Amino acid sequence: MGCGRVGATLAHSLERNGHSVAVIDQNPEAFRRLPATFSGKKVTGVGFDRDTLSQAGIEEAYAFAAVSDGDNSNIVAARVVRETFGVDNVVARIYDSHRAEVYERLGIPTVATVRWTSDQVLRRMLPLGTSDEYRDPTGSVRLCQVDHHPGWVGRRLAAVERTSGARVAFVTRFGTAELPTPETVLQDGDILHVLARTLDLVEVERILTHAPEQED
Repeated sequence: MGCGRVGATLAHSLERNGHSVAVIDQNPEAFRRLPATFSGKKVTGVGFDRDTLSQAGIEEAYAFAAVSDGDNSNIVAARVVRETFGVDNVVARIYDSHRAEVYERLGIPTVATVRWTSDQVLRRMLPLGTSDEYRDPTGSVRLCQVDHHPGWVGRRLAAVERTSGARVAFVTRFGTAELPTPETVLQDGDILHVLARTLDLVEVERILTHAPEQED
């Protein structure tokens, strides 16, 4: 739902990867943002209207993304699709980060556009710290990108986990994600992605952005 720049790009990407796509928007002029090669459905209507959703084929849908420019419309549509049509894979774009946290606790995964953008800007201004990549619906566990002190380079990731209490989910090395093994050693330029409890993140960040106290 929503054929703005995000919706049009998402629809094109999904179709390019072999998926069947339907796009809903109240304004038929919005469909001009789709590439000329787009072969999916274009449905004009309100994205949380049941008849409109049915016309788009929601009964057969595997997933639904609500990415219009209205927070209320997105969350209403996401809830209708999940609760009325039983689609499990639902995500809503939310501009208000406070609302996003509430809806995630209700079981509606959200992408808080403003929060994500501000996090990315801050990472480039103030490189040491953490940024969210995923939160579970309750908000209690988070996957974060965490900067690390140069003193950790050359240490095994097992030592990183043991000292910080976080789990290293994967490492980005030379632009490629790698799953760690107990023997994986942190290299210069590696980007750490860790899983941790939200309550522990401040301590995890403190530990990893300071030099380790002892050799592994």
